[in-house]
Amino acid sequence: MGLLEAFLNWIRSFFFKQEMEISLIGLQNAGKTSLVNVIASGGYSEDMIPTVGFNMKKVTKGNVTINLWDLGGQPRFRSMWERYCRAVSVIVYVVDAADYDNLLVSKSELHDLLSKPSLSGIPLLVLGNKIDKPEAMTQQVLAEKMALECITDREVCCFMISCKNSTNIDAVVDWLVKHSKSKK
Repeated sequence: MGLLEAFLNWIRSFFFKQEMEISLIGLQNAGKTSLVNVIASGGYSEDMIPTVGFNMKKVTKGNVTINLWDLGGQPRFRSMWERYCRAVSVIVYVVDAADYDNLLVSKSELHDLLSKPSLSGIPLLVLGNKIDKPEAMTQQVLAEKMALECITDREVCCFMISCKNSTNIDAVVDWLVKHSKSKK
């Protein structure tokens, strides 16, 4: 069945363009803009300025076009998150895996956002970024601290990444592409 499915998907790729909308959210300085840049161009810069409001970047991977909405993580922008997460293919929540001080706030913001009825059922991808730092937590610790097991109304996946070293970025892109929706 896997071979037949792969062949059918290949045939479909000639007739269908895959397109998806993704919102990248998380507290300030988690690495959302760095993630967008690494996915789009493979480039990483130490000198990032905080996103004010939002930025949108269109990236094509194979036959999938991904519209990445990079939303500011400062407290004054968090009220906008819900608006930009409605009707997306995936919500990507980025956490600084080396920032233990803001973990409780990050967890609270995530669970508050996911409680909104308009976002029900949208898959969630949690990314623990900055694993290149020696103090970064493990995936198991991040999942526990963010109470990911309590999120039962949607698919939840968690990866540990480093935008700086491009660690696991390909796995993230592969996961996102698998969640794209076909559009004529």
